Amino acid sequence: MAKTASGKVYLVGAGPGDLGLVTLRAKECIESADVIVYDHLANPEMLGWAGEGAEIIYAGKKAAAHTLAQDEINKLIVEKAREGKKVVRLKGGDPFVFGRGAEEAKAIAEEGIAFEVVPGITSAIAGPAYAGVPVTHRAENSHVTFFTGHEDPSKLESAIDYSALAKLGGTQVMLMGVERIAQITREMLDKGARRDLPVALVRWATTGRQKTLTGTLENIAQRVIESGFEPPAVAVFGDVVALRKDLNWFEQRPLLGKRIVVTRTRKQAGALTSELRSLGADVMEMPTIRIEPPTNLREFGELVQDAHSYDWIIFTSPNGVEAFFEMFFKLYDDAREIGGAKIAAIGPATAKRVRDLHLHVDLQPEEFVAEGVVREFQKQGAVENLRILLARAETARDVLPRELSKLGAIVDEAFAYRTVPETRDPTGARQRFLDEGADLITFTSSSTVENFLALGLPWPKGMQIASIGPITSKTARDNGLKVDIEARQHDIAGLVEAIRKFFGAEKTK
Repeated sequence: MAKTASGKVYLVGAGPGDLGLVTLRAKECIESADVIVYDHLANPEMLGWAGEGAEIIYAGKKAAAHTLAQDEINKLIVEKAREGKKVVRLKGGDPFVFGRGAEEAKAIAEEGIAFEVVPGITSAIAGPAYAGVPVTHRAENSHVTFFTGHEDPSKLESAIDYSALAKLGGTQVMLMGVERIAQITREMLDKGARRDLPVALVRWATTGRQKTLTGTLENIAQRVIESGFEPPAVAVFGDVVALRKDLNWFEQRPLLGKRIVVTRTRKQAGALTSELRSLGADVMEMPTIRIEPPTNLREFGELVQDAHSYDWIIFTSPNGVEAFFEMFFKLYDDAREIGGAKIAAIGPATAKRVRDLHLHVDLQPEEFVAEGVVREFQKQGAVENLRILLARAETARDVLPRELSKLGAIVDEAFAYRTVPETRDPTGARQRFLDEGADLITFTSSSTVENFLALGLPWPKGMQIASIGPITSKTARDNGLKVDIEARQHDIAGLVEAIRKFFGAEKTK
């Protein structure tokens, strides 16, 4: 059929769960999509890459709970494409590996609509790898077989030849069959498979929720019942499972299984999230604030324009640096227009942001708080009559302007940005928080504390608190909260290290 002048559909593999395993092409498609239709097994955090105007539709299907039937999904995709839109159909794993992607592609092609397939890493490979089970090994096998444990229910009989599987041997990987594991293993045993054949089931593979259950063909079904093991999971049958005892790399991480909430803005959350995930944590990004331009943008612009007339410019956060220089380069096209002003920065992240602009940081206190800046200025000698421009957030603490003014400095405050409550939740993290709770919540500023509490969400039983520093901790305590972890070094690296040590000490106990 000839192609119509409609939009285009992208059948995109969302990978097995770990955001690091999503392809660059998949990310490009999500970022430019007009409509995203996503599955139950697609990591919803990918939706954070979508443009603000993108229409996001959940079409998840799990056992006995289908949001939309397959025919309805096909119809939806076609309708959206006919409206001239770029439609991304986001499917867990690879769209053509037991994902019904071929059915969707056929329905799209029959309607004459252009489409593209973006392959993804399938859990059939990634799941075993993250559980320390290589699907091939020269000494163990020479072939791999993939099969599904969830066939088309309209079939009168199974298309899987279990007798052939038993004769074939090698490594066999099954997707979508944990709820039928007793029936499947019984069938395999009846058709001649070894009773002591090693088996591994990997649940929520490649994520911080990953759990692996091992056994043999004879006892794995009973172990599933005894442990309460539930889907989604991938199953591996074969002697390669025995290699897990030496190759189990992912599940040895110190924070594996710890559900940790990150409350920073979406733009800033990445660094903290990445560090925690690298240690195995199951991170829920639940921003409680977002950064907006200051209330009086004109006044801010006038102060930035006169920056060259100051002796010092103080930055208290990376946000302040970004907002200041975004305005500066709208007014000037040469960094030298900043004149002879020296620069002070609180914290290494703030200093790095300044240095990224190829500017020198003249003063950086050892303590990453306002009081540290005041002490450093006192060490410098007299500050009387020095003109200081303080670029910072609205409603920030008044320690710096007050104390520097006491020392005789002439201080002007340039309100570079404001923090407002984050009301959007495109990834569904708040609902997951309500459903599953968390082990730990991280606060990186007083505003994250205040705005999280303003959400009015129930406090999960046993959830502990990690704070980036004493000012944030004080705000938490003033609101009746108990701070369990406080970073000694008041930055993201210090916070991650404090969390790692805290849970490491717990394991030791």
